[in-house]
This record gives sequence, C-alpha cells and structure tokens, in this order.
Amino acid sequence: MTPPGVSNDDPGDGGRPHPNRRLHDAARLARTAVRLRPAQVAHRIRLRTLRVAEQRWPGLATRPVNPPTGVTPGWPAAFGPLDAPLDYGDAAKIGAGKFTFLSEERSLGKPADWHQPGASQLWRFHLHYFEWAWALAQAPDRAWARASFARLWRSWRASVAPAFGDAWSPYVVSLRAWVLCGVFDPLVRDSDIERDFLEQIAWHAGFVQSHLELDVGGNHLVKNLKALIGAGDFLGRPDLVSTGRRLLQTQLPVQVLADGGHFERSPSYHCQVLGDLIDILGLLSAASAPPVAGLGGAIEGMRQWLGTMVGGDGEVALCNDAIPVGTRRLAALAPAPPTQGAVTELAASGYVVVRPDAHTQLIVDVGDPCPDDLPAHAHADCLSFELWVGHERWVVDTGTSTYEAGPRRMYERSTAAHNTVEIDGQDQTEVWGIFRAGRRARGTLELVTVDGGAVELVASHDGYRHLPGSPLHRRRWRIAPGRVEIIDTVTGSGSHRVISRLHVTPVAVSGSIAGRGGHATSEPSTTAWGFGHLRPSTVHRVEIQSTDLPVTLGWVLEWPSDPCA
Repeated sequence: MTPPGVSNDDPGDGGRPHPNRRLHDAARLARTAVRLRPAQVAHRIRLRTLRVAEQRWPGLATRPVNPPTGVTPGWPAAFGPLDAPLDYGDAAKIGAGKFTFLSEERSLGKPADWHQPGASQLWRFHLHYFEWAWALAQAPDRAWARASFARLWRSWRASVAPAFGDAWSPYVVSLRAWVLCGVFDPLVRDSDIERDFLEQIAWHAGFVQSHLELDVGGNHLVKNLKALIGAGDFLGRPDLVSTGRRLLQTQLPVQVLADGGHFERSPSYHCQVLGDLIDILGLLSAASAPPVAGLGGAIEGMRQWLGTMVGGDGEVALCNDAIPVGTRRLAALAPAPPTQGAVTELAASGYVVVRPDAHTQLIVDVGDPCPDDLPAHAHADCLSFELWVGHERWVVDTGTSTYEAGPRRMYERSTAAHNTVEIDGQDQTEVWGIFRAGRRARGTLELVTVDGGAVELVASHDGYRHLPGSPLHRRRWRIAPGRVEIIDTVTGSGSHRVISRLHVTPVAVSGSIAGRGGHATSEPSTTAWGFGHLRPSTVHRVEIQSTDLPVTLGWVLEWPSDPCA
C-alpha cells in the first residue's frame, strides 16, 4: 500500500519535481556532508578502501587474534548475557533451516542458500547476526540442538566467503562475534566443529579490531566495542579488552546525554545500547577486569530515561527510527519507575513527558532530530507527539517498518507521517535517501506551566525558515484530564499551504477528535508496529490552502476523564 500523498515513482523528495535535479542533489548532499566531522570522512574513506581491497585479498587487514598458549577459551561461568534467555524464534524451524525475521519467513532451501538474494538487506543481516543460535542454545534436547547447529555452521562456512558481502559488514560481524562467544559452551564445546569455531572467533575479533566503525559512531560503534571486549575476554586477550574499555570510556559522554537518553534519540536504539552496556558491565565484573569509568552511572541514567519514555501500553514511544521492544526485553533492561509529577523534561534529548492524571500520558518531541554528525535515524517530526489514554495508544507515530529504499521508507521519515504541521508539502527536516538528512529543524521549548491538573506546553521550530517568508511553526498544548487542545500558529509572510495531521489508532473512536481553523478530512492509513508489520490507522488532517500568514489551526481531543470506569 502506498502511503497517503506519496507516489509510487517518487524520486526521493515526496514526488515533488525539481527543475534542475543535478544541482538540487548536489546542494542537498552539501547540506548533509557539511555537518560531518573531518575524522568521520577520513575513517569512511579508510573503511571503504579497505573493503574494496579485501575483495581481492581477504587477509589484507584482518589477522586472527589467537588466545595465548595454555588459555582455555570461554566466558566466566558467572556471566549470563542479556540475550541468552530472550525469544529468538522456533528452534525446530531454525534447525530445519527456516528463519523468520522482520515478519517474513524464508527457507535456506537445499542446497542451502545463505545469500538469499530475494530478501531485503536487513533480513540478510539478521540471518548473519546468528542471534537465532540463542534459540538452539535454549532447546531442551541438547544433543539435537548441537547437531542442528553444527550442520548449519558447516553450511554457512562453506557458503560465505571471509570479508565479503552482507555477512561481513562490521556491524554484523560484531553482533555475530558476541553470539559465537555466548553459544560456545552449550552448542560447540567438545564437538567436532570446535577447532574451526574457535579459529573463526579469533578471525572475527581481528576483523572487528581493524574495522571499527569510527565513521558512523553511534550504536554501531558501541556494538563494535562490545564485540571487542567480549571476544577479548573469551580468548584471554586483555589487550583487546583494554582497547575496548578505553574507547568506550571516551564514547560514554558523547553517546549518553545528560538526561540519560542515547544521543540518536530513538527509544528502541536507546534500549539496544543500554543492553550492550549492561552486558559489558556484567562481563567485566564477572571477569574481575578493571571497570570502565562512568559505565554504571550511564546505565542508571539510561534506565531512568527509559522508564520515563515507556507509554501506558507498556511499550516505548515510536519517535524517530523506533520499533516496539517487547515486554521481555524491556523487563531485562530493568527500566526505573517514571519520575513523579505532571511533567518530566528530558531537555538534552528534546522530549517532554506529560502525565496530568493516572489515565493520560503524552510524549512530545520538542528537540533536534538527531546528532549533528549522525542523521541516520532522524525523522522530520519536531512538535509531534503520541498520546495514551489508559493503557491504549490513541495518537500514534507512524513508526518504522522498513530500511529499504522506496516510498514507504521516505513516507515514514516525512513530516506528513507525523502528528505535526507540514507547510507547502515540504519536510521540516530535509530527510532523504535511507539514512540521510540535510537541512534540519531546530526545536525550542518555550513554556511549561502546571496549574492543578492542567498542563500547558509551548514549543516552536524553524524547520521552514528556508521557504519564502520564513514561516515559523509554534504549537501550544493544553492538557487536562479527558482533554487535549492543540493550537498551531504559523507566522511569517506570504501565501502558504498549511496542513496539520493526527494519526490515530482504531481504539481512539471511543473519544472525539475535532479539527479547528481549516478544512477537516480523514482517510484510512497504516502505521508500523515493527519491521514488516503494518497496522490500520486513520489520519485526520486540517488544511488551509494558499493563504497569507499568519494562520492558526488545531485540534481538540476529548474522552471520558476515567476511561476505565
């Protein structure tokens, strides 16, 4: 299904033509690249050059990191990785070579095809993460699980060339290296694949060491460092552990913001990084290795942030590139109870959480879309919000269902996919490609007041400053038990088309939603509930066609003050 307002032949800008495409693309690329740090560019050139060379000489940069003589590889018996007890699929199907990722089941076939050219790249990444091996490690029939894993391992080794293709993306290798260390005892030790398996862990460790994603940073680099520390401890190589610890210590103040949020501003990536840090702390503690300064404090701050950003339905907000995390994983991360009070400001992350009573919760985005040098998971969503009434999500972010290039990915990142205002059919932040962003909206929280059971927020952003007349969007929320009123004001000059949208779930029909200040319409739509998983929704819109600024429009949402009564 093509999202509302997006054409199937979209060239990358919502279907809007440009008279000089080449000049436009060059300018957009310049607006994106100018924010990168010089070191990022240098590391990108280094890694890409290395990858090209490795196609001909796989051992060019990678040397196996072998354990010292006399060392028995393995993790401390007291350490249990966070991943091990979680749900990674049906062990019986996995043993038969059938895998389900991103809501899509595929079979390796006979002979086994580990390249899966018909699958999305993200599906192939999941296949090569090897996280499915945790399901075999939990299987009650240990002999069957070990035999099944050995068969799959031999097949994978025979099919996948070292340092080549999706299987050897540094992020994928890092995740797989951690899993290989974790499943060694239950699935491999004292089996006929043990020698080859240990040689591969040594090779993986060397590959990660020479392919650290310093060009990307963010959650990718954390995953690299986790793999380096995990493989270093497994192989008895304190030099690898020391390198990982040192680099992680420099990354903590960059990646964990003052309010405890991960700097990519995605709740689900926040969970991923928090899980990685918990694992690193647990492994270092069990191995009696020197700690990473600030790691424990960063974890506690991230747990507090996470507890604040979980909605009434027990799931995280779907801001930016975010997907549902799942109750088991959330429980394993041990989020802290939300702070008391009607309003919690997460100033560094740019979120405000409002709970005027026990039945109402809003999570409002009033900040910048992404770090300056890492726009991959940014959406054009400033002044958007999600609303929970009781345990139900009523106003919902469109979410993220794919990382594949095309209309759906473009739509899910666009302003039109969010509960905010669009001007002249443009995105407030210039999201483009799959993971890029050029010109960016800057959000400002202007006012927060609490009066009894009522809360008022005022925030603005300048994402349309480049348009004629320099429009500025300011939004006022008035929130009370059973009622949310939204007043959008667009100031500036000139004639513009202004649309405000609300994306709502089917359960919201038990309340009332009224648009004000323009022509109100609604139409069926879909929102994402994870990769490959779309749910029906309705998008309401209030539109003012070609009128001179300033203009005012907005919404009133009402429901029984006690929805559980």
